[in-house]
Amino acid sequence: MTSTKDLIQEYKERMQKIADLKFSSAVLQWDQETYLPPKGAEFRGQQIATLTELAHQFFTDKALGSLLEEAVNRTDLTVGEKRNFELTREDFIKQQKFTPAFVRRLSEATHRSFHNWIKARKENNFKFFADDLDTLVNLKIEEAELLGYEGHPYNALLNDHDKGATVDLLSSTFTSIKEPLKDLLKKIQQAEPIDDSFLKQNYPKDNQWQFGLQVIKDMGYDMEAGRQDIAEHPFTISFSSTAVRVTTRIDENDLSNMVWSCIHEAGHALYEQGLPADQYGLPLGEAASFSIHESQSRLWENHVGRSLSWCKFYLPILQKEFPKQLGSVSLEDFYRGINKVHPSFIRTEADELTYHFHVMIRYEIEKALLTKEIKAIDVPAYWNEKYLEYMNITVPDDKTGCLQDVHWSHGSFGYFPTYSLGSFYAAQFYRKAILDHPSIEQEIADGQFNTLLEWLKKEVFHYGRKYSSEELCLKISGEGLNTRYFLEYLFDKYQNIYHF
Repeated sequence: MTSTKDLIQEYKERMQKIADLKFSSAVLQWDQETYLPPKGAEFRGQQIATLTELAHQFFTDKALGSLLEEAVNRTDLTVGEKRNFELTREDFIKQQKFTPAFVRRLSEATHRSFHNWIKARKENNFKFFADDLDTLVNLKIEEAELLGYEGHPYNALLNDHDKGATVDLLSSTFTSIKEPLKDLLKKIQQAEPIDDSFLKQNYPKDNQWQFGLQVIKDMGYDMEAGRQDIAEHPFTISFSSTAVRVTTRIDENDLSNMVWSCIHEAGHALYEQGLPADQYGLPLGEAASFSIHESQSRLWENHVGRSLSWCKFYLPILQKEFPKQLGSVSLEDFYRGINKVHPSFIRTEADELTYHFHVMIRYEIEKALLTKEIKAIDVPAYWNEKYLEYMNITVPDDKTGCLQDVHWSHGSFGYFPTYSLGSFYAAQFYRKAILDHPSIEQEIADGQFNTLLEWLKKEVFHYGRKYSSEELCLKISGEGLNTRYFLEYLFDKYQNIYHF
């Protein structure tokens, strides 16, 4: 029998080689969305597909399976070692269900899809993307069948993003917030409107860029372990905890577009940079789930970045940088302006309330696509109908509508619900952080974020994938996910902002 020491060493070597392949592919994906010249697209897809296929072959190697079977029966492992083996074995069993050919087909399809999505956005015409979306939907249906599921095929894909998530759970959760959010929106729409026109002036790109960099550095983003670039759709990507990159986008006629996307992505990046470096390639070196990942970005973007405390520190800095645009704007008006509630077309620019209607619409479309209730070509009409139903707004075109998100071109079905789940976890976590450290909000007003960041490192980051979302929530707050904290946070905030 192999000694425990040798077993662990072989396991780490195998897992880290797989991680090397995956992260090498991630570097190519990052380049694809930032600096890749147009003519490089064809071979880039082949390169990514090859690395993806190789990583899958390494991970489904029978020798690794035998090693994992031997390890899970050991009685002399530490708690962390045992958990790593357990989680890897779960992943191994799941990946065994996919053939290398399927993995390559999916990788190649997402590559083509991404570039046709870019073209469709430039042409403002969904038809350039429709066939690719149809291909991806069929591949995702095939994936669900390979994985196996109970009830709805969407459950197989949801579980891949947040272990234990189901259509029943999500539908129940969305039902619990839908009517309260509608009631709150109605009260806000009956209140005196807020003027946020100061955000829609001309803000030079370079000045915005420098301010965004300052904000993410202040949050604790380590620039020696990361960098920021421009992308069509802001995203965060990690190659290890010491190499985490973020992207943003800048609209010179809308300050909010860049500022809060920077904060959102830096929230993701802080989580990645805070994961244990000594667990590279292992489950305990990975994020707990997509929902917990989103809890970090939403916590920083909203509970911190849209707070009165944040405004107290950064408004004077912004006024110095943009005196003509913001010099006469009061603290109260700035705070109210950046929190204005108004049904809009773009999810990433939506306020904290209507944001979840955006998510619900995408959730319903994905479910309908996977059960063939609608076809890919029907998405624009279905999308526009839902926006009229949920927010009483008429979508003007495809780019502003169903082409706005990159997710489907990546094959990321089941991701969108994690944005709402993440918001709900964020409210619960932030409440606990304030209870543990009442000084946090005053520290934010002073431009100090270390107490909050250290709390997150201790309570969230360092566990990696040790716990599921619900287990982690229970450990942090003493109970599972409870949307009451999110609703209380919203009602308290907007009552003060809209004076009703």
